[in-house]
Amino acid sequence: MDAIECIKSRMSIRKFRPDPVLDDLLIEIIEAAKWSPSYKNSQPWEVLIVSGEKKESLSKMLVDLLDKNEPPCPDIPEPQSWPPAEKTRIDSLMKKRSEQTGKDLNDPEVKRKAKIVNFNFYKAPHGIFLFQDASLSLWSLFDIGLFAQSLMLAAHAHGVGTVPQAFLTDYALHVKKFLGISESKRLVLGISAGYPDWESPANKFRTDRVGREDFLRVIQ
Repeated sequence: MDAIECIKSRMSIRKFRPDPVLDDLLIEIIEAAKWSPSYKNSQPWEVLIVSGEKKESLSKMLVDLLDKNEPPCPDIPEPQSWPPAEKTRIDSLMKKRSEQTGKDLNDPEVKRKAKIVNFNFYKAPHGIFLFQDASLSLWSLFDIGLFAQSLMLAAHAHGVGTVPQAFLTDYALHVKKFLGISESKRLVLGISAGYPDWESPANKFRTDRVGREDFLRVIQ
């Protein structure tokens, strides 16, 4: 797949087929992502892939924590406000997804069910967690973001779908303990991975992008 086509055609997948991706292919995807650039070649990323019964047990634990109203404890706090331009885009997305699903996405019960779907990895056979040392500066978050993008593009080039999920970091301390990860690590992102179920309505919706005039300036 051409690199430009790969970037433009990648999308977040929210319903997966149950058949697993071969271990060798998952490793090949990670091997490609490791060539992402990073500040002074610091390569501040650590990756854990969870599958099978371990993933199912993790899903159950996360849903149980939600049902018990356990307060979220993400290592990276959820944004509480947005500048006007970004908030407008978010509100537009929420409106379109509400129209598509016929649900009020601001309804607390709808939000709760959305979290449950997230915690079940959208039925993907694999979950990928990205960690880094918690002592690293915020600059290293930029580097791990580059790694995440490279990973998702490499997966897409091989026909493997992904979706980055902030919700999978809600119970960071519990996830790290469950997966045997030191508390000294920062859980940055969870990613579901597997083969897309293209028949699902969940994968018929694509987000749009603003025109370049909204973010690009050329000075000569």
